[in-house]
Amino acid sequence: MERPIRFEHTQFLGDKRTQLVYDVDAWTDASIIDEIVASETGLCFGPDTLVEARNRGYTLAVPGAHRRHRKPRA
Repeated sequence: MERPIRFEHTQFLGDKRTQLVYDVDAWTDASIIDEIVASETGLCFGPDTLVEARNRGYTLAVPGAHRRHRKPRA
């Protein structure tokens, strides 16, 4: 999958509403990534690693798994 323009330099994209992190290079469903970018609830991590995302309370998204959307805190 091609990386979104706003997050072109990041591999891991977090969704503030669900606390899920997506590996953009390995993710195949572009509609979910496009919806995160369009709703402006995406979050990138520094350094851009899965370990840093987990330090912030995010878990890796897997295809088919869903979480309830919550209002982002910040």
